[in-house]
Amino acid sequence: MSETGKKVAVGIDLGGTAVKIGILNAAYEILAQTSIPTDADRPYQEVIADMGKTASALLARNGFAVADCAGAGVGSPGTIDSKNGVVLYSNNIRWDNVPLAKELQKYLPVPIYVQNDANCAALGEVLRGAAKGCQNAVFLTLGTGVGGGIVINGKIFEGGHPGGAELGHIKCGAEGRRCTCGRADCLEAYASATALIHDAKEMAKQYPDSLLWALCDHDLEKMNAKIPFDAADAGDPCGRLLVDNYIQYLADGITDLANIFRPDLIVLGGGVCAQGEKLTEPLNQHLRANCFGSTVAYVPRAVVAKNGNQAGMIGAAGLVSL
Repeated sequence: MSETGKKVAVGIDLGGTAVKIGILNAAYEILAQTSIPTDADRPYQEVIADMGKTASALLARNGFAVADCAGAGVGSPGTIDSKNGVVLYSNNIRWDNVPLAKELQKYLPVPIYVQNDANCAALGEVLRGAAKGCQNAVFLTLGTGVGGGIVINGKIFEGGHPGGAELGHIKCGAEGRRCTCGRADCLEAYASATALIHDAKEMAKQYPDSLLWALCDHDLEKMNAKIPFDAADAGDPCGRLLVDNYIQYLADGITDLANIFRPDLIVLGGGVCAQGEKLTEPLNQHLRANCFGSTVAYVPRAVVAKNGNQAGMIGAAGLVSL
């Protein structure tokens, strides 16, 4: 064993662009970490071989033998068969029925656990983040899409079968917006950063005198999710309308989740959350006003995630018993 005599876990966050790999202790502190390009266009065997070899080298470089490692957790995008460690389907990395756990064990001979990446991020926030100390939390990440994860009694909840807990695909709005999943009016089609950017571009085209145009240097390709908030702060009516509509959609979505799960906290991640209280305060007002039984029952607060891009790695390590 290592000098400390304590076991460690490897946490792996598999992304479309990069793979983040860390060594964590029983307190889920990151002792060492590295990252490598995913290069997902390659055969999956090559991607997984790089993951395993890099994780093994990271352990050795930091004085840990394989015997010191209690196991490795992997957070992967897509629909996951966590029981068998298989990525059933992932559009992000274009994998179908990939036996991730079995393949990774060839290079990292320890117990391997595989989960959806948003589920891992949720667990990471509970273990060492905004929801630390909570047993029940709902996590939403507001990015290209809307990902989500649920922790109940300290454990990831994924339903009885693979493909559960897709929180970005509950119904929201009634404009007939087509979601990337093929269904109309999913929360993702209204509350993702992508949706906000799309709405801001459309608003700027409709109102060329708005501040939205100036803030994106009169180039719609430079539009981002921060610009509507900046325009709203400056008193621009278009910016204000965009932000109000966005927050209303998101508030409706998280109120539904609060009514269903009644978690201790609702944790929000993703770039939009850099707005801090400008985002969470109106959301919390909406929750207090609209949660079922709010005058007599517990109403969860919406808070901003703390772990940033390390949440998935921390949560993946949390799949391992230490």
